[in-house]
Amino acid sequence: QVQLVESGGGLVQAGDSLRLSCAASGGTLSMYNIVWFRQAPGKGREFVAGISWSGGVTNYGSSVKGRFTISRDNAKNTVYLQMNSLKPEDTAVYHCATDRIRQRIGILSIAAAYENWGQGTQVTVST
Repeated sequence: QVQLVESGGGLVQAGDSLRLSCAASGGTLSMYNIVWFRQAPGKGREFVAGISWSGGVTNYGSSVKGRFTISRDNAKNTVYLQMNSLKPEDTAVYHCATDRIRQRIGILSIAAAYENWGQGTQVTVST
């Protein structure tokens, strides 16, 4: 069973950058699409970004497109989320997860398609 651990969150000011990591143990990520979702207090889970198992395709939520970049290093069994030009509305707990289907074609933006959710890392952006 794959276990995912997110890290890299913190308290930053608007306009700053952060790089989140999603490290896997107990299995390989290389055959699975990986996504980042976030959840702010009192709100539902929001799709942030996804990357295909090959790394050749990425997908972003409309609120982060142009500011966030998802990447993966299969040799390190890790996926990253580079977040630039952070805004207060980016404040949330960020979670990564693996696709339920190996080598799925296309990146889905619905949480039900994913499993092995990590515990999350808190990102807080102040004004």
